[in-house]
Amino acid sequence: MSADLNLFITEETIEGDAEGPLADATVAVKDNISTAGIRTTCGSEMLADYVPPYSATVVDRLAEAGATVVGKTNMDEFGMGTTTETSAFGPTRNPVDPERVPGGSSGGSAAAVAAGEADLALGSDTGGSVRCPAAFCGVVGIKPTYGLVSRYGLVAYANSLEQIGPIADTVEEAAAALDVIAGADPNDGTTRDLEEVDGADPDASYAAAADGDVDGLSVGVPTELFDGADERVVETVEAAIDDLEARGAETTEISLPSVEHAVQAYYVIAMAEASSNLARFDGVRYGHRSESDGNWNESFAETREAFGPEVKRRILLGTYALSAGYHDKYYEKAQDARAWVRQDFEDAFEDVDVIASPTMPVLPFELGESLEDPLRMYLADANTTPVNLANLPAVSVPAGEADGLPVGLQLVGPAFGEEAIIRAASAVEER
Repeated sequence: MSADLNLFITEETIEGDAEGPLADATVAVKDNISTAGIRTTCGSEMLADYVPPYSATVVDRLAEAGATVVGKTNMDEFGMGTTTETSAFGPTRNPVDPERVPGGSSGGSAAAVAAGEADLALGSDTGGSVRCPAAFCGVVGIKPTYGLVSRYGLVAYANSLEQIGPIADTVEEAAAALDVIAGADPNDGTTRDLEEVDGADPDASYAAAADGDVDGLSVGVPTELFDGADERVVETVEAAIDDLEARGAETTEISLPSVEHAVQAYYVIAMAEASSNLARFDGVRYGHRSESDGNWNESFAETREAFGPEVKRRILLGTYALSAGYHDKYYEKAQDARAWVRQDFEDAFEDVDVIASPTMPVLPFELGESLEDPLRMYLADANTTPVNLANLPAVSVPAGEADGLPVGLQLVGPAFGEEAIIRAASAVEER
């Protein structure tokens, strides 16, 4: 199965401890998360032979909890894509329909769970890269609040946006994995100690929150995240929201006017940070190195030819956005838009507990479909990118099917409000 679907880049294992809450569980790890002694390629020729000397904090925590890593999963190169087709090692296929993409950039992770090749998986979510493949493959994906889970050992794409999150068949299983990987890490200064977060319960169990009890829960439905979505997707998601209401939740229509600018702001910020982060791949310290006998500039340029077309595109656009004369015109305005998005969410959460929308506004693309039109691929992130701009938690849970293809419902909560979205997601799952 895995060979046909191209799920894994390497199937080397890391054995978990004999005891622990995840004993006997198998985990697939996205290939931009460091694993000591096991190749970590980021889906790129640039790091095709790179072997990290250390493991990411999340990998160590999973092993300590008893889980066994069974392999590193295919991904869009350096996390840049929505389909897992930009991988230098070929596309991953969707187990539901092998002629379609599994979503991205954590497509290999979601497909591994959907295909039964692993009980759990880890992905990274910069603009929807856990939730998108979870929706396309019909599994559960959680994007935690920024700072809840350590990013130590995650190869950086856009530091201010990305977060590692779990993927599983069920909400409870994903929440149990989150229980293990969440928590402050001295190696990552962006993580938060929940004892210092107002309203957070440091002793809470996310898995225990998957009890399906939504009686009295207030659910906001933003019109902007439904506008323009495929009618089949809208019908399926609206049916799931109706079921939440039937179980005791209270739904209300809300507005998030800033989200119409979220995709543009997201890509300016993400590409600018990518331009800075990927400058380290210069052929001097690690990764691909040119054999050129020319000067340093020639060697540097030839070394960076190892990047694929999408990565080059984003580096160039990010460098342009940060350049003299354009920084104020693009980057600063994108940051202003980000603040507006964050404020809109804060205002909404004064009246509602969670926000519900389609995870993806479209059904899974056919293989090759979005590569012909990169702009279409970017616009498909319209519902997921606002969450990353606001650094909030969100979960994608299967809402049903349309024409035999999975449709995901996205539930967004306030900062460190994972329990509410997990509770609502588990109610959807019980339909």
